[in-house]
Amino acid sequence: MIGTLLNGRFRLDDKLGAGGMSTVYRAFDETLERWVAIKLMHREYSSVPDQLERFRREARSAASLSHPHIVTVIDAGEDDGHPFIVLEYVEGETLKECIHRVGPLAAAEAVAYAIEIGRALEAAHGARLVHRDIKPQNVLIDPAGRAKVTDFGIARSLEGDGMTQAGRVLGTTDYVSPEQALGEPVTEQSDIYSLGICLYEMLSGEAPFGGDTHVAVAMKHVREPMPDIRAQRPELSAALAAVVERSTAKERDHRYATVGRMVDELEEVLAIEAARSGEVTGEATSVLQGLPQGHGEVAPGRLRHPRRLLALVLAGLVAGAVAVVVLSGRVEQGRTGSANPPGEPQLDRVALSGDAIDDFDPAPGDGTESSESVGNVIDENPSTVWDTETYQFQFGDPDQKQGVGLTVDAGEPIAARRLDVVTSTPGWDAEVYGADEVPDSIEGWGEPIGAENDLEEEEAIDLDTGDEAYSQYLLWITSLPEGGRAEIAELTLRR
Repeated sequence: MIGTLLNGRFRLDDKLGAGGMSTVYRAFDETLERWVAIKLMHREYSSVPDQLERFRREARSAASLSHPHIVTVIDAGEDDGHPFIVLEYVEGETLKECIHRVGPLAAAEAVAYAIEIGRALEAAHGARLVHRDIKPQNVLIDPAGRAKVTDFGIARSLEGDGMTQAGRVLGTTDYVSPEQALGEPVTEQSDIYSLGICLYEMLSGEAPFGGDTHVAVAMKHVREPMPDIRAQRPELSAALAAVVERSTAKERDHRYATVGRMVDELEEVLAIEAARSGEVTGEATSVLQGLPQGHGEVAPGRLRHPRRLLALVLAGLVAGAVAVVVLSGRVEQGRTGSANPPGEPQLDRVALSGDAIDDFDPAPGDGTESSESVGNVIDENPSTVWDTETYQFQFGDPDQKQGVGLTVDAGEPIAARRLDVVTSTPGWDAEVYGADEVPDSIEGWGEPIGAENDLEEEEAIDLDTGDEAYSQYLLWITSLPEGGRAEIAELTLRR
């Protein structure tokens, strides 16, 4: 198949891997001139109705999800009897390959990856989807070190019975939950169990159970107690061992009820492991620095807020310089009898509450746009971001949505003068609006009070309210940068 051109657009370049039902290739999209991954269904299965439906359902399931830790589905189609799915191409290695290469991971690194996988599962579960095959082979590590979950081939909607026959086990037995092994109904807690097994393997270097057959391994998940991770890694904290134990409990009543609860505890464990070791490296660094406010405060401030520490140092240097300038000015004033002319008046930063930011995605959007990360833009930590979904079209098309944005609740009516934006994806356009209440549509905001095209990494958007005071402000993204996704690290409203 190498060299084949699918639908006159996707040229297969290299084989990346193969499974029982499909093969994955790296391919070049000749229309958009970019690399993608193509999952191509084997011809012998494409004529089997339930297998074909399962393959198509994978495309639908994954396409309904948009999350920085889930591999994006770009397209799907069929060419000469070959159904295929077009996916985001992630250059790097699988988590399984990483474990094989380096052995047991550092505790903080393993916890960081578990947090990212857990956040991906939160998004899937929020869309009423259970993955059912969470394993290190289905987690890709991108060049930036981030974990991305892929392969929703046997994902099932919680709204119906799906394609699974009663009593049939789907999933990889090294990571299968007891209820899956017994052919019982699966829930979000089944994914939690598999994530706990992945965490155990990251920490120990190997899966907890082995056997001569898949059935033997599956039955060990049902009957045998989980090995104590601290028997292999005595240096691990009791808090981390407790998360492994609770996530892999045989009885679902003893397991985490939601993956969000597991992620919350993992965030605290990450801070504990960072405090115990005194340092973190790799992906653990960015995850630790991106923890929500109020989480992980036990970690040393120099690890959680290195930029803040640098800012304090710079502030001290600036203060010293200002003192020298002021003293020099006073000496000069004594000599000449005149003072330096006053500078331009500075704008005051508007103090915002922790829930002052909200996403704005009116119809024809689905009403939400990365709502779980909106607080990152006011946490004074530029390493944490809010980002839009990845769009395959540009805003402004009459048949598509016109934009997305973030609302800022000033807490009281004010006449704002400027909105400062810090972005790691420069090159997009934006407008700013003001209103007394957040309307249901962009038309309800009236005329923009500020605008800026081709935003730079640090942009100050001047606002003209006409002396009107507004309590709500909207940053409305009207065009996207290259790549189809805009990130915002910090927003500051000034008056």
